[in-house]
Parts: sequence; structure tokens; C-alpha cells
Amino acid sequence: MDKHFLATQLTSKLRATYDLALRYLEDARVDAKSGAPRAVNIAQAAKQRLEAAEAAWAASADFKPAPMKKGQRIGLGSLVEVEDGEMGKTLFVAPSGAGEELTGPDGDGFLHVVTPGSPLGKALVGRTVGEVVEVMVKGELAEWEITWAS
Repeated sequence: MDKHFLATQLTSKLRATYDLALRYLEDARVDAKSGAPRAVNIAQAAKQRLEAAEAAWAASADFKPAPMKKGQRIGLGSLVEVEDGEMGKTLFVAPSGAGEELTGPDGDGFLHVVTPGSPLGKALVGRTVGEVVEVMVKGELAEWEITWAS
């Protein structure tokens, strides 16, 4: 699967998130001119949201995922398939954008973005195919077997 296609798609989604946060901040600043404490607080929160969106976008913009070499452990840029016995997921380990859903080239399935700092990302980084990782999901322990990585 074309990792550069996925990285470009992720950057586009994070840019759209940044643009939305910028528009929201502009509206919030107009409301904050009233001096109302609630409006001022919302504008401050909108500024923080914009800064976070900008950092995520910047991290993805510089991201150039490389192919995994044979025997290489899962890390930043890896594509990973995991299964829990009932269902499977295809994941893309990226520097930002955790939780985003990407579409494979030519509509070839859906992938979910995990970051090395996310719970599932932390569990996967450094592992190899065949290993089982445990992650707390909604207060319950979930086991995922790594069935494929690229």
C-alpha cells in the first residue's frame, strides 16, 4: 500500500482541521470583544485548539514514511494489521492525527491512524508480527494479535 498517499491524505485532513479551528478562533475573538468572561474563555480555548491543530498539521506535513525492511520492528510509518479473534483493523502509525480514518488508494479499505503516544501505538511500537498486545479500551483490557506489518 502506498504510504505516501496515506501521509498526504492525513496532512490534508489535518490541514482542514486547522482551517476549521482558525475560523472558529476568528469568530470567538469577535465575541470576546464584548468582554463577557465566558466569551473570553472560549476565545482562549479556541486559541489553544488552533495551536494544537497547527502542531499536528506541521508534524504530518514533514512526515515521509519509509518502507519497512524485513525483520524491522513496528515504528513510525508502519502499516499494521491487528486482530482480536472477531475482527481486524488496519492501522497507520503516524506522528499525529490519532483517531483519523484514512481511505486506502483506489478506495481500498479504511485505515485508522495511531500515534506512538496513543495507547495502541505505544503497545505496537517495537513489536513484530505474531506478537499479542494488550490495550485498555473503554475500561476493559483488549488483546490484539499483530498479523501483518509493512
